[in-house]
Amino acid sequence: MNEMPKLELFDNPCPQRDYAITIRCPEFTSVCPITGQPDFGELTIEYCPDLTCIELKSLKYYMQSFRNKGIFYEALTNEILDALTTACQPRWMKLTSRFTPRGGISTDVLVEYRANA
Repeated sequence: MNEMPKLELFDNPCPQRDYAITIRCPEFTSVCPITGQPDFGELTIEYCPDLTCIELKSLKYYMQSFRNKGIFYEALTNEILDALTTACQPRWMKLTSRFTPRGGISTDVLVEYRANA
């Protein structure tokens, strides 16, 4: 089993202030665990950093590691949120995955994290 790429971080330049960062991953791909067909979607990450921020190149490699992974939308959205919040310990984070229609049905999954909640 391949190891997931490490998420790199950098120091928050303004840890004394609440502010939001929005990251869009418009070309996210994974694989349907039942059919083996590719799933295409867009992931949007919104978060308020605490002491660290997510470095984008490492995030890109992390997201690409799902390219050949058979996983349901709900599981992957929660798995990614868990990995990101464990790595950077934000004040809050919201992750929305929006997948393109398959068989005339589209799916959006929204998960949230709040520190001390």
